[in-house]
Amino acid sequence: MTLTKEQQTLAEENMGLVHACAGRFTGRGIEYEDLVGAGNVGLVKAAAGFDPGRGFRFSTYAVPSILGEIKRLFRDGGSVKISRGAKEKAAALLKTAASLSDELGREPTVSEIAARAGTDPHETAALLAASLPPVSLTGEENDETDLPVPSHEEKVIASLDLSAALTRLDGNERAILDLRYRANLTQCDVADRLGMTQVQVSRAEKRILMKLRRLME
Repeated sequence: MTLTKEQQTLAEENMGLVHACAGRFTGRGIEYEDLVGAGNVGLVKAAAGFDPGRGFRFSTYAVPSILGEIKRLFRDGGSVKISRGAKEKAAALLKTAASLSDELGREPTVSEIAARAGTDPHETAALLAASLPPVSLTGEENDETDLPVPSHEEKVIASLDLSAALTRLDGNERAILDLRYRANLTQCDVADRLGMTQVQVSRAEKRILMKLRRLME
């Protein structure tokens, strides 16, 4: 799939969404780099199909596409197949990245690596993402801690999950949540508004929150 320069930039700037989505599926039998590779496919599709004129944020449009490709990976049995040629390209790109890092005194961007290697920026990003192991912080020997997912992307995905879950509540359930968490009313006030007892509101609130949690999972 060929992207325009603007679409390539959009994909590069939103790589964090891929890592945030992939991080939600770790520990389920598929390697992190394979999850990222599948997520990159969804990111590219989203960048190619995104129409800013429709009024959506790109993250809102891209996350379902990224998650869809990652879930497809599980349905298809588990790993992104990387050809020998692609592995050789990735190895060369890693050497280029290391050389640039020494020259610049910092980690090079995907665009800088692509420019030096004479490769397509998106192909460069996909190959690097598929070839690198999960990022970790290493302290003492054999003591590694996974790098936390960037908070911005976590908030985006959590917000999208919550929005989708809320649409599956019935009118009374949404009314209770609106009065409790948007209007900041007490359970007694909500009970008066809806013709319920405080105990009924309390039980309903707990039930609704548990339902939301299940839907978001």
